[in-house]
Amino acid sequence: MSEVQKRIEENYLRAKEAYAEWGIDTDEILEKLERVSISLHCWQGDDVAGFERVSEDLTGGIQVTGNYPGKAKTPQELRADIEKALSLIPGKHRLNLHAIYAETDGEKVERNELQPKHFKNWVEWAKAQGLGLDFNPTFFSHPLSDDGFTLSHSNKEIQKFWIEHGKACRKIGEYFGKELGTPCVTNIWIPDGYKDIPVDRFGPRQRLKEALDEILQEKISPEYNLDAVESKLFGIGSESYVVGSHEFYMGYAVKNNTLLCLDAGHFHPTEVISNKISAMMNFLDEILLHVSRPVRWDSDHVVIFDDELQAIMQEIVRGDFLNRTHIALDFFDASINRIAAWVIGTRNAIKALLKAMLEPVEKLKQYELEGDFTSRLALLEEFKSYPFGAIWDYYCLKQNVPVKEAWLDEVKQYEKEVLSKRE
Repeated sequence: MSEVQKRIEENYLRAKEAYAEWGIDTDEILEKLERVSISLHCWQGDDVAGFERVSEDLTGGIQVTGNYPGKAKTPQELRADIEKALSLIPGKHRLNLHAIYAETDGEKVERNELQPKHFKNWVEWAKAQGLGLDFNPTFFSHPLSDDGFTLSHSNKEIQKFWIEHGKACRKIGEYFGKELGTPCVTNIWIPDGYKDIPVDRFGPRQRLKEALDEILQEKISPEYNLDAVESKLFGIGSESYVVGSHEFYMGYAVKNNTLLCLDAGHFHPTEVISNKISAMMNFLDEILLHVSRPVRWDSDHVVIFDDELQAIMQEIVRGDFLNRTHIALDFFDASINRIAAWVIGTRNAIKALLKAMLEPVEKLKQYELEGDFTSRLALLEEFKSYPFGAIWDYYCLKQNVPVKEAWLDEVKQYEKEVLSKRE
C-alpha cells in the first residue's frame, strides 16, 4: 500500500468515527451509493451534432459555445471518449442517447423511419461496458422543425411526421430495455413555441396533447421502457410562449402516469427544481431529473458543486426518493475539454448525493417535528464542515478511479495522445 492510499484510509477511519457518533454508517452508505447510476448524456462529447447531418445548424433554442479541439466526429470516437470519462468516475452508470446518434451505414433514414437496428452498435457496446441506455427523440435541427413547431404543428402532415418519430423512438427504447435488462427512460422534449405573444395559446397545447396521446397509445411494459415528458419556460425563438410548459406537462404526467422530467435550466431564474421534487412525488410514481446549471438562462453549463446541486440531492435523500428518481445530466460546453466536462459534472453529482446521504436526516426531522428549530439550524450548519471529503476520497479509491484532481492528468494525457490527432 502506498503512502497516499494509507493516508486516505486513515482519514476515512477518522471521518467514519465522527459520523458514527450520529448513527451514520459510512460503509453502508457507500454500498448504497455504489448502486446509484447517473445517466451521462452523449451530446456533451460532440456538441449535440449527432451523425445524421441533415442540418448543419442547431435549432430549437439550443446553442453550444466554444470550439475546443478534439471533438468526436464518429460513433467510434464518441464511444471511446465516453469510455475514458467513465473510467474516471466512481460507480457504474448509464448513457443517454438522442435519436440523431443513429448509425445508418451511410443510408439516408428519416427520423420517422428509425428502427432498433440503427442503434445495434450502441447496444452491443453498452453490453460490453455493462451500461444501461436511455433515449430521447430529436425534435430539433431538422427542416420540418425550422418554423419552431413539431408535435403541436398546425400542418397535419408535419405533425404526423413527428408523431411517427415519437412512436419509433419508444420502440427503440423498448429494444434497449429488452437487450440490456434495465428499463430505458425515453424522454420527450419539444421546442415548440412563439417568439412573440400569441393570440391562441390553447390550440397548440390541444394539438400537443392529442399528439402525445397518439404516441403513447401503444402499451409498452415498464420493465423495458419508461416514458417521460419535459417542460421548458422559454427558449431562443420561443421567448414569449412555449407550448410544453411546466403546467401542461405536470398535468399530463399526473393524468397519464408518465415520468415528469424536471430540468434545472428550464424554469424562471428564481425557481429551483429542488423545491418541486417533494411536491411532484405526491402525485407521480417516479420522476426524471436533468441536472444542469443555468447561468442567467438555460445555458447548460457544466454542473458544479453549488447550492442547488446539493439541494437537489438533499431533497432526494431526505424524502427517501432515491429509488423513484432517475438522475440524468444535461449540459454541453465546447469551451473546455469535453471529457473533463463529463468528469467534473458527474463526479460533482455523485459527490453531492454522498454529502446528502451523510446527513443525520432522522434526527433533523425529529428536531423539526418538536419545533426545535434552533437545533435543526445548528446541526445543519455544523454538518457542512464534517469531513465528507475523506469519505469521498475513500470511495474513489475503492472504486479504482483517481482521487481528487489526479483524474485531470489522465484527461490531459488522453488529449495529447488521442484528441490532438483528430482533424
